Amino acid sequence: MLDLIIIGAGPIGIACGLRAQKEGLNFVIVEKGCLVNSLFNYPSTMTFFSTSEKLEIGGVPFVTINNKPNRAEALEYYRRVATSHNLPVKLFEAVQSITAEGGIYTVTSIKAVYQAKNVIIATGFYDVAVTLDIPGEDLSKVKHYYKDPHYFAMQKVVVVGSSNSAIDVALETHRKGAEVTLVIRGEEVSNRVKYWVRPDIVNRIKEGSIKAYFNSNLKAIREYEVDIETPEGVVTVSNDFVMAMTGYKPNFELLKKWGLNLSENKFIPQYNPETMETNLSGLYLAGVVCGGLDTHLWFIENSRVHAEMILDDIVSKR
Repeated sequence: MLDLIIIGAGPIGIACGLRAQKEGLNFVIVEKGCLVNSLFNYPSTMTFFSTSEKLEIGGVPFVTINNKPNRAEALEYYRRVATSHNLPVKLFEAVQSITAEGGIYTVTSIKAVYQAKNVIIATGFYDVAVTLDIPGEDLSKVKHYYKDPHYFAMQKVVVVGSSNSAIDVALETHRKGAEVTLVIRGEEVSNRVKYWVRPDIVNRIKEGSIKAYFNSNLKAIREYEVDIETPEGVVTVSNDFVMAMTGYKPNFELLKKWGLNLSENKFIPQYNPETMETNLSGLYLAGVVCGGLDTHLWFIENSRVHAEMILDDIVSKR
């Protein structure tokens, strides 16, 4: 019998594990993919908005020579934190079910069955892409995840969205020789775009090297072209790839299956903001998963504290 099961080995799941270890709890961290799986799936060239000290967990310094760390540095940092502390992490072990009986949770993964008095769900939000729900979205040329700009060299690329991920894709593929067309639902590039990147994309649009359609939506996708609904009417553009950078969301069906109450509008899970305990006694939420569809509410830097809040509550009940 364990004291605690942590589902998700991202930065916040690892932070929870560090605090649990400090308290002498018997626990395990179960992760469906690799260590910090979401960060691994970030673009290879990605640079964080946050400075390194705001990404630190467990009081372990994150040392970097850059003002803002990149993906590779973050992967190395969190790996070294997990291995140097010998955290009991079970990787590539997707959780299939969570059931409760007599105050004990049974967590069944594809490899094992665990039992504990407490469970923390720290599964993030990067696993389910927000779809466009338009004809042709199922074509192989449509991508919701982006890794490296070289793949799109000398191709005609339509990028949907105006947040950081979309703008990074547009600029990076453009600089590798792609012919880039941006489709933006609003009237301008999002103000959430990194402050050192936004002037770059605005100037590229102004000079015409990147074509942008504002107040527009992608209407249909075909093998070699797309239709864009603009204020002036439908425009057909020849196309090789569509990068639908429309955001991501937690696996709400899984959360409901596990018994969590979700709000009807934005699917925000019910939890106590002082302890992070959900409607199920002994089951807690940590990290970005707490925001429901509002995935911009929580980041590593402002949800690290969830580990302390949760473990304070668990320890107080021992």
